[in-house]
Amino acid sequence: MIYIALGANLPSQFGAPAQTLSRAVEVLVARGVKVIQRSSVWLTAPVPFDPDVPDYHNAVIAVETDLSADDLLGLMLDIEAEFGRVRSYKNAPRLLDLDLIAYHDEVMKDGERLIVPHPRMHERSFVISPLQELSGKWTHPILGQNISVLIQKLPVNQEAKILEGVSL
Repeated sequence: MIYIALGANLPSQFGAPAQTLSRAVEVLVARGVKVIQRSSVWLTAPVPFDPDVPDYHNAVIAVETDLSADDLLGLMLDIEAEFGRVRSYKNAPRLLDLDLIAYHDEVMKDGERLIVPHPRMHERSFVISPLQELSGKWTHPILGQNISVLIQKLPVNQEAKILEGVSL
């Protein structure tokens, strides 16, 4: 399975962060990406924590596509740009963030642009909490650890909670 993480903590032209995530999924579908599963929308504090930065809305989708990992990443970067994302500095607040978390069970590294699985996914509750919701049996192809084990290893300050009444 292919997994894409979505995140936003700033309002965009499409509305509040959760609306932005929903619209991003619609755009992926319109461009030929088939969504198989959608997680709930999760609310998480920014990592690293900054009290002056708004909380993030996050989700993970499971998809199917004929696109290669590199082409899918290119599509995701194009969508981020269309939504107004500007990469001003590392961990900056975002209108939209799309990350290729896993591409089947493959391990890939093509410079800094394409790294699969995502190199820090196992350290981020905003990725692995929604991923566990979709696939509790998923195992990290490099670490060899199940998603449940990865969640237990998260720092206690990385709380993630489902936003009730909000969906993609």
